[in-house]
Amino acid sequence: MSTALVFHKAPFDRSVWTTLPLGSVKPQGWLRRQLQIQAEGLSGHIDEFWPDLSQNSGWLGGKGESWERGPYFTDGLVPLAHLLGDAKLIEKANKWVSWTLDHPHADGWIGPGGRRDWWARTPMLKALAQHHEATGDARVIPVLSRFFELELKSLRSEGLVPKGQNKLHSWAYFRWQDNALVVLWLYDRTGDEKLIELARELHKQGYNWTEHFWDFRFTGRSDCKNLDTHGVNNGMGIKAPAIAYLITRAAMDGEGVYKALANLDKWHGTAAGIFTCDEHFAGREPFQGTELCTVGEQMYSLEHAISILGDAKLADRLERIAYNAWPGTFDAKMWAHQYDQQANQVLCTVDKRNWTNNRDDANTYGLEPHFGCCTANFHQGWPKFAANCWMASPDGGLVAAVYAPSTVTSVIKGQKLTIEERTEYPFDDRIVLTVRTEKPVEFPLYVRIPEWARRRRVVVAGDAEAELKEGSYKRINRTWRDGDTVELTFPMDVRLEGRLRGAVSVHRGPLVYSLRIGEEWRKIKGQEPHADWAVHPTTPWNYALVIDQKKNLQLSFVLEKRAMGEYFFDSKLSPVVLWVRGRRVPQWQMEKNSAGPTPQSPVMTAEKIEDIALIPYGAAKLRITEFPVAAE
Repeated sequence: MSTALVFHKAPFDRSVWTTLPLGSVKPQGWLRRQLQIQAEGLSGHIDEFWPDLSQNSGWLGGKGESWERGPYFTDGLVPLAHLLGDAKLIEKANKWVSWTLDHPHADGWIGPGGRRDWWARTPMLKALAQHHEATGDARVIPVLSRFFELELKSLRSEGLVPKGQNKLHSWAYFRWQDNALVVLWLYDRTGDEKLIELARELHKQGYNWTEHFWDFRFTGRSDCKNLDTHGVNNGMGIKAPAIAYLITRAAMDGEGVYKALANLDKWHGTAAGIFTCDEHFAGREPFQGTELCTVGEQMYSLEHAISILGDAKLADRLERIAYNAWPGTFDAKMWAHQYDQQANQVLCTVDKRNWTNNRDDANTYGLEPHFGCCTANFHQGWPKFAANCWMASPDGGLVAAVYAPSTVTSVIKGQKLTIEERTEYPFDDRIVLTVRTEKPVEFPLYVRIPEWARRRRVVVAGDAEAELKEGSYKRINRTWRDGDTVELTFPMDVRLEGRLRGAVSVHRGPLVYSLRIGEEWRKIKGQEPHADWAVHPTTPWNYALVIDQKKNLQLSFVLEKRAMGEYFFDSKLSPVVLWVRGRRVPQWQMEKNSAGPTPQSPVMTAEKIEDIALIPYGAAKLRITEFPVAAE
């Protein structure tokens, strides 16, 4: 593993932070256990039984599936394997990587032959870059260089070009930014000026996401099934203005990420920080769905937007998605996943629902519900989040970008050092950073003050820090000695966010809380442990909250903390439970096999008051997240 920091070179040197080489950050505590759960589940075994990732894959020289599924899988397997240091998984990842590196075409093309599609290569390009960071494999740079040389020549070709062979089209047209990321990665390491030309050509020929988000036209449920309303494309597109900003230096591009989030929230946003798209934009009703790939790609977009723009508010959004929407679309053991998740999700069965154009099985849990892209692609979510918990700053510092138990190792002023991050965050409000270094070394450490942290305390080597502004990074510059600590405390007050028709969602720290509904899992088909499952409710779900928003809101909620168990995103094993009073709302019923629209609040109900349990969204596989409020 290389510990050398690589920052963007001119003319792309506008980035505030930089990501660290794969392996610099290692997950610890519950986060490492979560990656182990993933390795014990589908990610570690899917190639053993799923035909699309078998030895017959076109990306292993076979005659099977030869488009995006092998690259998608490799793009997540590489970081998972190396972050865990799992020899078996590393061997599996190397099989895919080595076939690609050892079988380039004569003109520089990589992967299976046949129809040449630029998009399907992009996830493999990302996998090769990560593999190089983790291993220093000398094959990677020449293969990428020849491929990009071919790409530049092809994009600049004149005259009639067979569709799919040269100019950007279809998926590659909308996903140019992921291609450009690897072009910039290679340029930062080789300085080849032809890569500057290629980055500019990709931006020129690719879809204009900055304009898309500034002049946002998709303000309702999308009956138009074009690729500009496709959820995954938009999730990937969130990072495009930031990458365009590195290429153009235009202020409009620099603001594009914020326009993206603001418009997606306004017209399609959910309480978990994602937006609806089942398969295309679907509006703000909490019974609409969001595709798993969209969630994972939005996380990846935010990780790079944070590194480029250095904004703590983007890190807050990343945590909200990673700690809620992401685990909310898997079973606790990560053997089954959904294609579509819902904020108000009270029944997961093969039935007609109000999707824009997804199939009846889209919200069931299983191996390949609706479509297999998510089966191939979900592997990247947790590992890339873990790898990007820490970043580096151009002034020789380290940045605690998002909080999770981890260690980061780097070389600063010739001195190797490690920072240990001990915490149960987001389930607890205390974080302790401990510096490990053989010799004292001066450098700045940036710690994030979340925007929701109205109360906060930062203590450095026993001394409390002042001027802690929420929604920002606090720079702490000093000579650090072995054993120095930074103690961060962010008391997690309950807060409410308004939703449609006066409904509210409940938040505490980075976690969104949902009603705990009893779950009955019924097997639909398949072989365990990778079978397909329907989930039926065994307890009522149609509750309104009984709260007094005019007085001290905190008095309406009682926190129950539990020991951290083996599984964290399980409805029965959640480390935190938030108790609140509620009343049933009999008129709130199912419509089209989903929870109907939330009644207008305040809602009248004569039902008795009950104590109801709210658990983290990610643990609740059945849930109500947007609640009506009961009238006094």
